[in-house]
Amino acid sequence: MSEPTGFGWRATKDGKVFLTHEGRTVMTLAGAEAHRFVSRMRAADELAAQHLMARLTGNFKRGTKPGGRG
Repeated sequence: MSEPTGFGWRATKDGKVFLTHEGRTVMTLAGAEAHRFVSRMRAADELAAQHLMARLTGNFKRGTKPGGRG
């Protein structure tokens, strides 16, 4: 199994976090969930961050991509 890549995120002033995959927004977090995510990302290295975002956005182990087919 290959390592997850292509994930990114950005936080807004109003406390929302947008998770992206290959430049497309695939999930939005808000409230306590967004705060928890940012805290975890600050402590994570790049590989751990990619794994966390892959788990949050969907089942990438089986080759599915958010917002599309297979």
